[in-house]
Amino acid sequence: MSPYSQSMSSTAARRRAIRRIIANEGIGSQSILVGRLAEAGFEVTQATVSRDLKELGAFKARDDGGESVYALPVAGSEGSDSSAEYSLRRLLVDFAETIVPTGNLVLITTPPGAAQVVAGAIDRRGVDGVLGTVAGDDTLLVIVDDRVGGMTVARQLEQIGAGS
Repeated sequence: MSPYSQSMSSTAARRRAIRRIIANEGIGSQSILVGRLAEAGFEVTQATVSRDLKELGAFKARDDGGESVYALPVAGSEGSDSSAEYSLRRLLVDFAETIVPTGNLVLITTPPGAAQVVAGAIDRRGVDGVLGTVAGDDTLLVIVDDRVGGMTVARQLEQIGAGS
């Protein structure tokens, strides 16, 4: 059994596997990544991998040997803010079914399997006032600083999802 195996073949689990594979191996092409994902139990097409790489903000970089391989943005690195912003916007558009503020929380519902991906994008983006997220399968809670309030963060998330 591969060290990247997942028991669930959801988008979130597949993208976690992609992150691990890219971090641990020099993956130079989408077709190689499709093969590694198949070994890990994810039967996907190259088109799916292409979409996943785009959503994860993956880019080509040179490894120590000069080979072109996929890499992922590192939090705080140059250019990662725009990548994180784009990723969060796409995920909110694609997966956020409701965004409901209450007190110092924001409840977001998603289709099954998407809550963890959206929560991760919120965490990476660093939305003002967000202390952290907790995600289940189809629901996530955004924990907000009391001084900011859930209504303010819900509006920010709605604006990000609208592209403004």
